[in-house]
Amino acid sequence: MSQEPATRAQQRENEDPEEAVRPMPLAALLVAAGMVVWAVVYILTTEPLNLSSLGDQRTRAELSAPAQAAGAAVDGKALYAAQCAACHQATGAGLPGVFPPLDGSEWVRGEPRVLANILLHGVTGEITVKGSKYQGVMPAFSQLSDSELAGIASFIRGSWSNRAGDVPAELFARERKDGQRTTPFEGEAALEALSR
Repeated sequence: MSQEPATRAQQRENEDPEEAVRPMPLAALLVAAGMVVWAVVYILTTEPLNLSSLGDQRTRAELSAPAQAAGAAVDGKALYAAQCAACHQATGAGLPGVFPPLDGSEWVRGEPRVLANILLHGVTGEITVKGSKYQGVMPAFSQLSDSELAGIASFIRGSWSNRAGDVPAELFARERKDGQRTTPFEGEAALEALSR
């Protein structure tokens, strides 16, 4: 009696799986081979990919920025946006307690030589701007050319509520040549010594 139920259970089970090799179906093999043959023929019969008619039609001269002529005016506003606006903001108002304002700043409106040296060498330490004290670091921008620095200085001296005159590039060239400083100015006392 006990063998009969086992036989019925065995009849309901599937066959044990085999580990025999089962080749890819012939239809799938033909499709794969056909795709490879088509790809090889397509690559061999198409035009090369380096033809200018397949891409951008502009020349290298059109894509490169126009060369700036010697003595040409520099876009101080664009340079300010790229170099200074992250800290001093596009409005020149700075960030209270962190970055001093340039709008209405006595350092911007004052002696151009002091502003030139601030841009060339930077400032570290305490500085008072419009009655508020700021403690921080302003990096030097000596990597910029004299005309680029003059463009930035002229822009900030004539923007917002500032109505000071332009700064010539020659001032930056002279300060760069005459200055032996390799470190930033140590606060406002060192800057005030320049204006005397």
